[in-house]
Amino acid sequence: MKKRILSVALSLALLLGAVGPAIAVESPSIYVDGQPVLMSVEPLVVNRTTYVPYLAVVQAMHPEATAAWENDRAVLRAAGLTIEIGIGNCYLVANGRYLYFPGGVIVQNGDIFVPVRTLAQAMGAVVAWDSGTVYLQSSTGPIEDASLFYNSEDVYWLSHIIYAESGNQPLAGKIAVGNVVLNRVASPAFPNTVYDTIFQRGQFTPVQNGSINLNPSVESIVAAKLCLDGANTAGNSLYFVNYHYSSWATRNRPYVATIGAHAFYS
Repeated sequence: MKKRILSVALSLALLLGAVGPAIAVESPSIYVDGQPVLMSVEPLVVNRTTYVPYLAVVQAMHPEATAAWENDRAVLRAAGLTIEIGIGNCYLVANGRYLYFPGGVIVQNGDIFVPVRTLAQAMGAVVAWDSGTVYLQSSTGPIEDASLFYNSEDVYWLSHIIYAESGNQPLAGKIAVGNVVLNRVASPAFPNTVYDTIFQRGQFTPVQNGSINLNPSVESIVAAKLCLDGANTAGNSLYFVNYHYSSWATRNRPYVATIGAHAFYS
């Protein structure tokens, strides 16, 4: 019954155009803890990323896992693990942690596919590939809960600067702004905390004009958590500017990418 409910809900999402097409170039075999995973649909390889039907793979490692359709998303629950997957998103949420994958969630004929590596990260499993076969091995157990992983002050200020600088940009652009801040934190040329990096004198306009204090959007908070969990759309960028304008960075630093209205430089 639960599977039927999920299929109906996903079919509706497809009819509404929430999911784009996917093209598989091969179909690898999947093993979990040494046993082949029995699946009613085959895995996909899209842009060199292996996607698997999430429910079958999780249940192979956690037979007690159950799934339901709640608040417009698939929700899976197992011992110590809750996974939420929103159709059209480029991330899943595992124990409150935001795990990014650029290709986004794929739905085909009512089945939800996500990258096997991301699913393994959620389950705390090790992944290996060998001659067209993907092996998942139980390891550390489900991913650490968000309440233990995220520093609340870092989420707060990172989401605020993301919103103030890129609130009208796509998610990839929001992540890129967060990447610049975290790249600076990791660089010896800048302060070593999120707060000190953001509030370094003369660096970010929102600090100067007060817009840093605006309440961030939900997507800006999501972008901050994605960044803190390793999402990266801007490489090693340390600077960004509106691509229409010239600045010290445009004249002196290596160009990395343009995302939305911002150009990024390392």
